[in-house]
Amino acid sequence: MTARVLIAVTHLLGIGHLARAALIAEALAVRGVATTLVSGGMTVPGLGVGGARLVALQGLRATDESFAHLVNAECRAADAALFAARRERLLALLAETAPHLVVVEQYPFGRRKLAAEFDALLVAARARGAVTVGSVRDVLQRTTPERAAAMAVVARDRLDAVLVHGDARVLPFEASFPAAGLIADRLVYTGYVAAAPAPREPAGPGHCEVLVSAGGGAVGAGLRRLRRAALAAAALDPGRTWRVLTGTGTIPPDMGPAPPPNAVIEPNRPDFRSLLAHCAVSVSQGGYNTVADVLAARARAVVVPFSAGGQTEQATRAARLEALGLMHVIAEDDLGPARLAQAVAATAERTLPTLMVDIDGAQRSAALLKTWAETGHVDLGRAG
Repeated sequence: MTARVLIAVTHLLGIGHLARAALIAEALAVRGVATTLVSGGMTVPGLGVGGARLVALQGLRATDESFAHLVNAECRAADAALFAARRERLLALLAETAPHLVVVEQYPFGRRKLAAEFDALLVAARARGAVTVGSVRDVLQRTTPERAAAMAVVARDRLDAVLVHGDARVLPFEASFPAAGLIADRLVYTGYVAAAPAPREPAGPGHCEVLVSAGGGAVGAGLRRLRRAALAAAALDPGRTWRVLTGTGTIPPDMGPAPPPNAVIEPNRPDFRSLLAHCAVSVSQGGYNTVADVLAARARAVVVPFSAGGQTEQATRAARLEALGLMHVIAEDDLGPARLAQAVAATAERTLPTLMVDIDGAQRSAALLKTWAETGHVDLGRAG
């Protein structure tokens, strides 16, 4: 029997959720699982899913960091008709692919505005006899105990297991989700989901540079401030090349004054992981995927966690990794050219400790999902 898996994910601001799901889908396909990845966010050019099938719903995105308002590709407010069309398409894909197992990314621990479509998918999947699994990152946005308890009730009712893509030795799920105890019997830690690092070569691309990266999404004023601070810091560090990657698409017009001669400004590059493997120091915000890439590459790193709109996820993760000696953290409010230049200079001279963090999350997730799809049930006693 060829196992069949359907993964449903909607990224609303950055692309972290989609990129993580894509790595897991790719690892499933390598194992011979017929995998369908359904994306409900905006199209991401160049997204790799290996041998998996990628299907797009009518895309949605959040207008800002509050996630209060969702719009379509034409920037029109999402209405009941759009939500209904997405829900019908999801159910049609479920019927078409007949998966043995369905994965939902982040729900019910987030994506409340999409609850109707996720609930419809999970209810229909269970009615067909499919295993249902939640997929969630290591840190959740801070919430109230009452809201967390309500999320846990949905998780117990709808999901057979919850894959936590982190390492409990670094950040246990209960550190950000106060109701974790209510679903402890369904939680499985997979390790961080990271792509395979690029090999290190003598004088490889980006050798001994400061690599300032933007990630794959748009995170507004914090990222603009980081770019400007990096260019000004480069002027204070003329002996090194500072390579500033500005994100997808064209170079934004908000880069500030003319860059110094030792600064290179360009859009994101397909060889980012190779640049990361060879850089002297990585400078970035603290998104899940970037941090996972940094850990996998064993790169020295300075991280400025995104904190607009009351966001706490990146700061929580970065603080714990800093405590383990794996990166240097600068709070957004403390960011300035001199502070950044000093942090880069100090970090470039540091010796990283032995990595005691599990970063095999894509492979472990795929192995578990394949087994559960093939057997038709979740055996958490053998998942640990």
